[in-house]
Amino acid sequence: MTADAGLPILRLGDILISGLLSDLDDTTALRFTDELTTRISDESIRGVILDISRLEIIDSFVARVLMQLAATGRLLGARMIVAGMRPAVAITLSELGLRLTGVQTALNAEQAMELLGWRRPAEAAEEAPHAS
Repeated sequence: MTADAGLPILRLGDILISGLLSDLDDTTALRFTDELTTRISDESIRGVILDISRLEIIDSFVARVLMQLAATGRLLGARMIVAGMRPAVAITLSELGLRLTGVQTALNAEQAMELLGWRRPAEAAEEAPHAS
């Protein structure tokens, strides 16, 4: 996890989970982008979940940061999933003419984890072959 960028980045295996806030400023956005992309590359990350459920509205700056993060992550070979998009945010992105090309979306972080093949320990145990 990082504190430098002001936004935590959690690692679960080869997946990173983080989020965006609407009060994102230029400096924090640059630090966060640098930290996330460095970690994708250095830690051989295969999936990134950007949880935006705390964004009630989105402006053009935050939308641009989100698009840049998604594109950069994809170029580095990570599967990018944006989770928790509120209807107002989706409408604003559409009105701004912005598309998250090559990015999957999920209703919430749990659904995003499932898209990346992550199962809860209880589910994994149920699917494991039983020893005889």
